Amino acid sequence: MKLSIYPSSAEVSRKLILYIINILNEEPGKIFNIALSGGQTPALMFDIWANEYANVTPWERMRIFWVDERCVPPSDSDSNYGMTRSLLLSLVPIPYENVFRIYGEMKSPNKEVKRYSELVERLVPEKNGFPEFDIILLGAGADGHTSSIFSGQEEFLTSDVAYVLTINPINGQKRIAMTGNVIINARWTIFLITGRSKAEVVSEICNSGDVSPAAYVAHHANNVELFVDELAASNFTEK
Repeated sequence: MKLSIYPSSAEVSRKLILYIINILNEEPGKIFNIALSGGQTPALMFDIWANEYANVTPWERMRIFWVDERCVPPSDSDSNYGMTRSLLLSLVPIPYENVFRIYGEMKSPNKEVKRYSELVERLVPEKNGFPEFDIILLGAGADGHTSSIFSGQEEFLTSDVAYVLTINPINGQKRIAMTGNVIINARWTIFLITGRSKAEVVSEICNSGDVSPAAYVAHHANNVELFVDELAASNFTEK
């Protein structure tokens, strides 16, 4: 696990964008399968990406998937796809056919879980019995959840399917979430975590055991990078 700390949320976003672009440029003949997360933290990153780095990003070699999605339509403010489309995808020259969203508005979320799992398994190369994404971008909640897998839902970390239906225990909202075995199978599993409210979860990831879904993923993934700002790292002590 590698931890990179930067002074501000904007600066850590810029460093992560450049890090991803460098990964893409190191394999110029490859199409990269990338899974994105939603939430407030990547929203700033997507806005900066569209406005500052669009012209140096090889969009035609990126296929975009989602780590998780709320069961709402794209027009809803809770939609991860809707946020990403508004701040990034609608503003950059990524081919339409390279974007594969989760249909959060489907009346039967379980059918959408099945459809999206099969789509990912068809399009993303397999390794170790699971799809192998090139890059998975994750966040972490202050409660330690990641990919809409919350504490108490640890069975989804070791599930043998690609996606599952989860429920936010706080508000009962249904979500479709990538499972732990797919996340830890990626070539690069990257956490973007900012803000003082995330200081405890960063400390747990770096210094504790598998005490939360985010910590479990960080400890078990093949190649883990943590990009955090100074506020999120304020409880971190190097061992």
